[in-house]
Parts: sequence; structure tokens; C-alpha cells
Amino acid sequence: MIELGGNISLVGFKEFDGGVLVVVKKIVGSYGKKFADSCKNFQALKISVKKVHERETSEIYELQAQLDDNGKMSNAEVEDRNLFVALDSVLKKIEAIHA
Repeated sequence: MIELGGNISLVGFKEFDGGVLVVVKKIVGSYGKKFADSCKNFQALKISVKKVHERETSEIYELQAQLDDNGKMSNAEVEDRNLFVALDSVLKKIEAIHA
């Protein structure tokens, strides 16, 4: 598990190389700042990733996100072949649910 700023957790991301992690951290950090500004009491954001279908040329990533705003839980799940698109999509879903 990777911790960002104490209240953001990334689960399953350690298998990705440094270049991918830099982009992941930037995307998550951007949304984390939005959540911190819009939430009443931003407690935690947890994002989990796992490969659900892997072949030689491609894989499908399943991402699950959970936002805790002072006990109010928001959950979302997305599957996509592109990790960055999936990450953005799952965080947009959380943002829409929480709004």
C-alpha cells in the first residue's frame, strides 16, 4: 500500500513502474485536493487496483474507490484497459456521487 498525504491510500499500485506511479499520484493528488476543498470533513480516500483479465498484449484493470467524508461513505468501481482512464473515471464517479 502506498500512502499519499496521510489520508489517501493506493492499494495494488506497487507493481507499476515509477513513470506510471508519477502520473497516478498526480491524478489522485488533483482529485484529493478537490475532495479536501469540497468535503465537510475529508477523512480518507482509498483506491484499489487489480488486473482482472490479462493477455499477452493487454489487460483490463478494475479500480475501486472509496471516499470517507466524516463517516459518509461514497464508493465507485470501474473497469478499463487504460489504467489512467480508469483512474480518472472512478474518481469522477466518486465526485459525482459526493456532490
